Amino acid sequence: MADPFPHVLNVVAAHRDGAERAAEIRAAVASTGAAGEIVWLAPFRAFDVPFLGEAQKVLVAARAAAAGSPLDINAIDAEDRRKRLLIADMDSTIINCECLDELADMAGLKPKIAAITARAMNGEIEFAAALRERVALLEGLTLDALERVWRERIRLNPGAKALVATMRAHGARTMLVSGGFTYFTSRVAKEAGFESEQANHLLDDGLALTGRVQEPVLGREAKLAALEAAAAEMQISFDETIAVGDGANDLDMIRRAGLGVAYHAKPIVAEGAGARIDHGDLTALLYLQGYRENEIKLSD
Repeated sequence: MADPFPHVLNVVAAHRDGAERAAEIRAAVASTGAAGEIVWLAPFRAFDVPFLGEAQKVLVAARAAAAGSPLDINAIDAEDRRKRLLIADMDSTIINCECLDELADMAGLKPKIAAITARAMNGEIEFAAALRERVALLEGLTLDALERVWRERIRLNPGAKALVATMRAHGARTMLVSGGFTYFTSRVAKEAGFESEQANHLLDDGLALTGRVQEPVLGREAKLAALEAAAAEMQISFDETIAVGDGANDLDMIRRAGLGVAYHAKPIVAEGAGARIDHGDLTALLYLQGYRENEIKLSD
């Protein structure tokens, strides 16, 4: 028997105040067509409203009903909801900063380099050229600066460990794919629990950075290729994958994945993604997939 509700409206509150607008949001969904009862995934924080109808119309109505509240509201297909492959960007997605900008701060060049980073992440300039330009400005920066950035500046974003640990516990493969640098992805992957990682490699002379990055630059196309290769290797459809990122170089993998998520993202990414998390932490990606609070692991 076919599911009478092929879609769900997923709502996640940033501060456990989802119950305040739940009835209002369900009423908004019902005003557009058939709607099921509220299904709580986490008390006072996350719930689903199953529905039958046009997803975009439901989404517009629900978001209007919740205007002004710190709620992340997305319409999701009920089928293949739990994904078997997670592919995630690192900088400003899994971690709290842009590593290259923090290296620039060590060199006294943060405003100049951060401005280039912002333009690249907004899709205003081509990623690979922007990366080479920024790395060139770091020529002569001693290698201990990388260790200082890792030790003093980089922190996992809230929910990162829970996201990875929960998906792995349910049989999913997890990959960190970054336009940043292997020095950091290797450490972040280990701390967050990712099974694999890939990124760009900064070149040095043993004492300091040379101002060059190993070619070819891993950027937008490489992230998409990583998703496609992993899905082929696992023999799964793209409907069984989830990709998350915040910058323009993440857009291709986000659009290709069965569930593409813009996480606290630049406007061009938020507009182009199938789902967006603007308020909550990374556990919101688990609620998007229908996980309940008692299924979420805090770590491995």
